[in-house]
Amino acid sequence: MIAEHVAFGIIAAVMVASALRVVTTRDIMHAALYLVIVLAGVASLFLLVGAEFTGITQILIYIGAVIVLFLFGIMLTRSDFDQDEETDHKRKFPAILTALLLLAVMVGALVDRFEDVRLDANPQTTAQVSDELFSQYIVPFEAVSVLLLAALIGAIVIARREEGG
Repeated sequence: MIAEHVAFGIIAAVMVASALRVVTTRDIMHAALYLVIVLAGVASLFLLVGAEFTGITQILIYIGAVIVLFLFGIMLTRSDFDQDEETDHKRKFPAILTALLLLAVMVGALVDRFEDVRLDANPQTTAQVSDELFSQYIVPFEAVSVLLLAALIGAIVIARREEGG
């Protein structure tokens, strides 16, 4: 049990450090790569608690597909965010204050909602998860698919418009 706690602590520390670098780095490609580390940490935590299906799904969908789409969109749009002087981050205090306020509201809402919820001792099987995903949650699942497709098409249109003139 102690080794699991140590592994959790190491993974959590790497995730927090990488998450901070996602929002503080000035290079958007580096931010996307730090996001890969954060998402890999989430998958590692799922694997650590015995949720193999969710961990592998995290790797396949988020790291394998979503991050690739992010990087593809970044490379297609060729934006120079680090050259823009408006993103100089001169007003850090209001941003930090807003982040802390949002954190407090989120923690309060989560504690209020899940205060007396107990985890089921019998976890769901992969078949039960897929049945719920493709029956009850099929509309949000397909909506995300269409949203990602629209984002990819939008990136291609923007890239072609910049090339043409």
